[in-house]
Amino acid sequence: MTKTQTKWLGVLALIVGSFFLLFPSINWYQLDASERTKLELLRERPKWLVNLGLDLKGGTHMVMELDIDKLDPKIPLAEAMQQAIEILRNRIDQFGVAEPLIARQGARWIVVQLPGISNSAQAKELVGKTALLQFRMVDDSERARTAMNKILELGSPFDGVKVSSAAAKLVPAGLELYKGKESALYLLSKEVPLTGALLDSAKVETGGEYGLPVVAFKFKPEAAAKFAALTAANIGKNMAIVLDDNVFSAPVIKGRISGGSGIIEGQFTSEDAKSLAIVLRAGALPAPVRIIEERTVGPSLGEDSIRKGFTAASVGVGLILVFFAVYYRAGGMIANIAIVANLFFLFALMAYLKATLTLPGIAGLALNIAMAVDANVLILERIKEELAKGRPMKLAVAAGYDQSASAIIDSNLTLLIASALLFQFGTGPIKGFAVTLTGGNIISMFTATILTRMLYEAWMLGGDAEAAA
Repeated sequence: MTKTQTKWLGVLALIVGSFFLLFPSINWYQLDASERTKLELLRERPKWLVNLGLDLKGGTHMVMELDIDKLDPKIPLAEAMQQAIEILRNRIDQFGVAEPLIARQGARWIVVQLPGISNSAQAKELVGKTALLQFRMVDDSERARTAMNKILELGSPFDGVKVSSAAAKLVPAGLELYKGKESALYLLSKEVPLTGALLDSAKVETGGEYGLPVVAFKFKPEAAAKFAALTAANIGKNMAIVLDDNVFSAPVIKGRISGGSGIIEGQFTSEDAKSLAIVLRAGALPAPVRIIEERTVGPSLGEDSIRKGFTAASVGVGLILVFFAVYYRAGGMIANIAIVANLFFLFALMAYLKATLTLPGIAGLALNIAMAVDANVLILERIKEELAKGRPMKLAVAAGYDQSASAIIDSNLTLLIASALLFQFGTGPIKGFAVTLTGGNIISMFTATILTRMLYEAWMLGGDAEAAA
């Protein structure tokens, strides 16, 4: 096999591989929106897919602030922010959001973008929960019962979410007052024998009162023995399951519970139980987060952006192709093939990287086309100059590529450096822009300098090159 044949075999393999990567995206976006939503819930998205960002697909954008006043002083802020980001990412990944954006912004802010999630209330409930799960013993001693009777005489012992000052004076030492379901009140021991940090798993099951969903949990092996000892030492007493300062249930311990398993009942809906299981599996945030900015992008706006962007790109590329074909004739047709191949290979690369296409990403695509046009114009003009000197086509093509190589490399190298810096220091859409710019830059260098030269060589072998020139 000759060197030329090897090159063409490699290009053919690249075309076939690119089509293989792009076909799932083409097939996916031909489906109805409802069908895509159903497949996403079933986790049946294609492995390689060009995803659409928030500005194209619609969804929820939130800026969250970590409440540093409630942060453990022993935990550095940078470490707490990283922990919060990882926990949010775990929760969102388990919820099934495709290609979310979760990034730190400034000292204590986190940007969260959830493409395809238009129910902002559900999104806030999922990502904003502190999810501090505690297991505490209910105090049913005589002093606790006496104190509870006096507290009940106050009418409303809570001032908003906090215990009122009048009720706090009646709470015995070593105990704390908590709210439960249906206005129930509990006096719990301040001691917290077990927390949700020691949970191994949490999942939704059916089997609570009236067949309602419940959250079944299981402790890690090292905590299972502690849970068994705790239940064995308190048979006949109530153990409260407290989540985010609310008592979800306070079942009577009927015997030693081995294996470290239990359930949380709370008259949940399926979605409530699912969200609670997610936050328990992902862990508790190091401190509460406040949503300081929130907006919802409608899918119709995204579809309009796609339609207008596609129309503008089609018109722009079409005019470029016509110009090349008319002005440069046969050489222009070769350049046209390179430009179309550039877009084809770039979208295949994005599918392979599972990249997210955003409006800035589309701008990056436009800039890539401009760079590809620039490289091809340099080559074609050098070839024209050599042909004007009377050189034969073969020598003119070789000289044209040699003389334009340094200019093409310099311009593309500077663009690569700029895009690398954007990717390193940018966030969100800026990174999307940098990804398409970097990938397209490398591909345009290949199509402009290697693919077009191979096409010239194949054309000259046909013997019509001199006449066409």
